[in-house]
Amino acid sequence: MRGPKAPKDPVAKRPAVYVMVDAVIDGSPRENGKFQDICYLNGRIVQKISVLCNDMPKDVLDLVPTGAGFRKLVHTIGVTVLAVNKEHQEDTVVFEMNCLSTEQGKAGTCYRAEVPCNGQEVKITVADYPENEADGLLGSFVTTFPAHRAAKLTVCFYLNDGFTAPEMVPDAPVDFASPRYREMIERSLIQTGNLFRVQKAIRKAQAGEEVTIAYLGGSITQGAGAKPIHTECYAYQSYLAFKNRFGKGDGANVKFVKSGAGGTCSELGLTRYDLDVLRRGTVVPDIVFLEYAVNDAGDETDGVCFESLVRMAMDGPGQPAVILLFSVFMDDFNLQERMIPVGKRCQTAMISLKDAVTPQFSEENPVITKRQYFYDLFHPSNDGHRIMSDCIDYFWEQVAKALEETKDAVLDATPAIGEKYRSLLAFDRANYKEHEAVKALSEGVFTEKDYMLQYVEKDDNPKGVPEFPDNWMKSAGGKGEAFTLKIFCKDLLLVYKDSGDPAFGTVEVRVDGTVTREVNPLEVGWNHCTAYVVYEGDMAAEHEVTISMKEEDAEKCFTILGFGYTL
Repeated sequence: MRGPKAPKDPVAKRPAVYVMVDAVIDGSPRENGKFQDICYLNGRIVQKISVLCNDMPKDVLDLVPTGAGFRKLVHTIGVTVLAVNKEHQEDTVVFEMNCLSTEQGKAGTCYRAEVPCNGQEVKITVADYPENEADGLLGSFVTTFPAHRAAKLTVCFYLNDGFTAPEMVPDAPVDFASPRYREMIERSLIQTGNLFRVQKAIRKAQAGEEVTIAYLGGSITQGAGAKPIHTECYAYQSYLAFKNRFGKGDGANVKFVKSGAGGTCSELGLTRYDLDVLRRGTVVPDIVFLEYAVNDAGDETDGVCFESLVRMAMDGPGQPAVILLFSVFMDDFNLQERMIPVGKRCQTAMISLKDAVTPQFSEENPVITKRQYFYDLFHPSNDGHRIMSDCIDYFWEQVAKALEETKDAVLDATPAIGEKYRSLLAFDRANYKEHEAVKALSEGVFTEKDYMLQYVEKDDNPKGVPEFPDNWMKSAGGKGEAFTLKIFCKDLLLVYKDSGDPAFGTVEVRVDGTVTREVNPLEVGWNHCTAYVVYEGDMAAEHEVTISMKEEDAEKCFTILGFGYTL
């Protein structure tokens, strides 16, 4: 006798919109003491859906970003988690989808479920949560693990009646051992450049001497899209490739410095080089990667800061080999055409991910599809980071085969774009007294220290640390004296904190009594560090700089992170 039939799943036949499919997530240690993976959706969920399917109906894409639209569109949230390690598949995680609030003091909706890590789908019924007028944009997916774990996450939205979505067809796995893959990797090497410094570093490594490889760039260098971010990012993997090829014994003599910061361009990189690469004189790099091809649209000098940074690194302690790495966005954007002349003039190696992967995306059977290469519209997935690392390892391979370079590159060649910030020096609250150029400094009302800063994962550490922790902040409240700086300089850059908090307001920067710049920290809308030129001169002289809140923002906040200057 047969038993009763299993009840039919009322959701199974509904059309589904996939937001993540087998995306590797990582429960990294956070400042709150928990082990969490956070995927920020603020305005990006349409992009994430478009990565997986570019034929999604417009009515679906129009509704999905906001809490109110989401409720009209979605019947059920489906969540599947599969632990990477089999021994962790008995674990349970807590999955949350949070809506940002539009009302101060009132929280947005948090859709929540406990999900087993064995690949069993858990469904969250939207109607079980009351309507919330405070719901704004869908804010984030947060997965909380019992310990530091890695897993694959699939999230789909089962749609309400009246909405349709195309079926998602999975891609074939990437064949990393195929000849076509090798051909793709080989396309990445634009030029090896002058190899004198790279070969010198290799000889040191092979002899057992300490060699340091440093990486400076934006969010891709920070490791965005890689899970776990500290070990699967291209920087760490390409460092391991060098260590395995050239390190002495177990390679412990090869050291790793990673200093990527999301949303930042080479203009900020100039002010970060001493702090985040040289670590205030404690690190002497042998090889420095610069990755700014997708971030330097924010460089107000149109490449002068980038070339200045290249030459600053080549001139600096250790006189390292500088390698230019050109990442690419999903829309094929990067600025390598602006940067290649700099690499040719400075005779640096240049590696282009755009040259490697973009041509094959349009092929009928690509080596890797865009949705496999990209985690979102901007950042590589684990597969994408692997390809970046393999491109760099191909360069290591070519260097090992090359004839010995007997002469160094010529560093005093006429610049391709400009180099006026080549000798830029930087300071913050911790070390300004060490700079003779700083003649006097009065904090005025900027007496506090800001702790709500941009956090980045440096080196091989999975836990983020704050950028520019030694800063000057004006907190909310009363008025006070302006921040005043007397400095002997030719050019001056202000490093400050962007914010999405309306408690922050605009400042006026005056140099010798003239307003040279108004700085609005809310323009970008999220918490990170930025640098702007606030004064340019033909020759060095003493200047008085004041920074004060605009009159209408007198009681608001502003954070000065530091300064950069030339002599």
